[in-house]
Amino acid sequence: MNQSFYHDNKILWQETLPGGHHWSGRIQRGAVLQLEALEHHANVSLYCVNADDKLERFNMPDSLKAQHTAFLSTGHVLYSDLGRVMASIVQDQHGWNDVFCGPSTAQQIAQQFGQKNFQDARNDMHQNGLDSLLVELTKFGLGQADLSATVNLFSKVQPDDHGRLSYVSDDNQNQKIELRFEMDCLVFLSAAPHPLDSSTQYQPSDIQLRLFKANTLTEQDVCRDSCAQNQRGFANNTRYYALSN
Repeated sequence: MNQSFYHDNKILWQETLPGGHHWSGRIQRGAVLQLEALEHHANVSLYCVNADDKLERFNMPDSLKAQHTAFLSTGHVLYSDLGRVMASIVQDQHGWNDVFCGPSTAQQIAQQFGQKNFQDARNDMHQNGLDSLLVELTKFGLGQADLSATVNLFSKVQPDDHGRLSYVSDDNQNQKIELRFEMDCLVFLSAAPHPLDSSTQYQPSDIQLRLFKANTLTEQDVCRDSCAQNQRGFANNTRYYALSN
């Protein structure tokens, strides 16, 4: 495992998220979640909410607008709908994470790969991102009305001259993405295929999850100092936790 500048490289917890399956949990401020694609065609649809105030949630439009980007990668942050930084992408070996397409749906998966339900295939059933995330959200008293746009980690899409998006197939085996959490968050993950995945077989990659303690922010930080708006976002976090404490 490569050394990281952003955490202490001592694994606090690790778990393998099987391809197509889903996961949720509380990740505290000051932790780094590392996701590693163990096979080809990896995709992880990620969504998060403030663990202490579930009305505060990841806001995709504000995240893009504030950072003048159409995708998320190293140096970018995930903004909440209250202008605070939920998590920072401190390392991204993939280099492009889709935020436009959202999680896959049951109709999309069935159309692309065919149907395979639990009664027929047990844990090898064909799962989709939307229903997977909703299963995890219900564990925390949340539902479909609470879910907005996700980040599709390890997935790149590109537009044509008419604005139509297409999936860019990539061998992302062993690529790692690290998210440093700047807020206590409930995190929801689905490793189901991307909605535009053009693969002919349902073979979503397993994802290795690892948790580390984040290093203290230095005088210069890859995410905080990537633009003036991010500095203001981090200042909002400082104010929020100062008043909360």
